[in-house]
Amino acid sequence: MDADACPVAIREIIAKAAHKRAMTATFVANHAFSLLSSPHVRLYQVPGGFDEADKAIEQRVSAGDLVITYDVPLAAGVIAKSALALTSRGERYT
Repeated sequence: MDADACPVAIREIIAKAAHKRAMTATFVANHAFSLLSSPHVRLYQVPGGFDEADKAIEQRVSAGDLVITYDVPLAAGVIAKSALALTSRGERYT
């Protein structure tokens, strides 16, 4: 998940859902922030710089993964890898 595209309340909902359902949620950002302490919730911090988080997400995404972002080029790269891309409002990229 592109953490910058996701408001704090939505991050919390996703983290709680991942914990409850024993699914992994990985947040990718170039800055630290607090998250629910759970073995199913991770923060992957990348160096600051243009598109560093996007690059990290695109490198690590696999078919069937869900990525939440407002970045259209990132969404296109995610879709090309047979993953699902949504905005934080739940709108699906195609």
